[in-house]
Amino acid sequence: MSPQQQVWATFQDLYGRPPEILVRSPGRINLIGEHTDYNGGPVLPAAIDRAVWLAAAKRADTQCRLFACDYDEGYIVESQPSKPLVHPSWANYLLGVLVEIGWPGGLDLTFGGNLPIGAGVASSAAVQNAMALAANALFQLGHTQMDLVQLTHRAENQFVGVPCGIMDMFAGAMGRRNTFICLNCHSLEYEYLPFGTTELCFVLCHSGVERRLASSEYQKRRQECAQGLAILQRINPAMSALSQVSEDLLAEKEHLLPPTLFRRCRYVVTEIARVGTAVQALRSQDYAAMGSLMYLTHQGLRDDFEVSCPELNLLVEEAMHHPACLGARLMGAGFGGCTLNLVKKSKVCDFSAHVSQAYTRAFKRSLRHWTVHLDDGAEIVFFDV
Repeated sequence: MSPQQQVWATFQDLYGRPPEILVRSPGRINLIGEHTDYNGGPVLPAAIDRAVWLAAAKRADTQCRLFACDYDEGYIVESQPSKPLVHPSWANYLLGVLVEIGWPGGLDLTFGGNLPIGAGVASSAAVQNAMALAANALFQLGHTQMDLVQLTHRAENQFVGVPCGIMDMFAGAMGRRNTFICLNCHSLEYEYLPFGTTELCFVLCHSGVERRLASSEYQKRRQECAQGLAILQRINPAMSALSQVSEDLLAEKEHLLPPTLFRRCRYVVTEIARVGTAVQALRSQDYAAMGSLMYLTHQGLRDDFEVSCPELNLLVEEAMHHPACLGARLMGAGFGGCTLNLVKKSKVCDFSAHVSQAYTRAFKRSLRHWTVHLDDGAEIVFFDV
């Protein structure tokens, strides 16, 4: 049974009626531009062909009955909550959107999918995008797609309490098949850039490491970036984000920054420059250059931003040694999750076998991996108006 079928069938079994709406909401990969979104910089994400499916129907009261198929777990809330739940934590992503959207009414809901959880492919944003799209349609709220992107971003920041940037929500909502999005996270201006080859694809290799440090260290990196910016603002108070700091200015003012803060800022500033180079590589279809940029990003995340781990480093090193791989890097907040690999489509099996064998030898456990393709953003698949 497909995830779509499971979500639909579970809804009927639990609630004794068919859903009124079914939404598909994809995860995302991010080619270049990691940890730049909350620094006001550009990113290059894309929606992928792995997704969350959400089925829902309105109720006559304010009660919400939620069920997560992937966890085989349900939760019932009688009215709008005032704070996040301790358990189950997955419910907060749904409830936060409903709170932010104004708690329009009661719902019966099921959701599930084939997105790997904890892999850094924005599964939580996919759930939030699905909830926002479904509630907007069911209650005829009239929000635009951009309204919903900003709404889900606020929900994660303010209700869930994760100080993330807007990239994950934007990519999952606004994606187009076989296309990357160059998004300016300060202005929200964006441009679609075709991934113009059928000879290459992307492979996700999951380290199997739970990202236990990702939340606390993510917040710490945000704070370090803010501290570095505050020091640089003494020179130019008009700068409002690290995205406005040039590589030359940073090098000139290195003596003003503690070594750790300098490395954090150096990573962000050079990563922003890499996004610009990557855009040109996409436009000229220079995928070898693109792969080289991915390796440079991993090096920066490993050495300057210090968010990698031995498992991720080995996966990238082994990818570099395989002739079918043009580029690889850790993806997401770091401290676990997956690597993103740009691989010749005809050699995916050879590549996957190579990194799997090396990973098993080194860490005595098997490696999970998936091939993903760039897909459309969140959409309503069925709506019984």
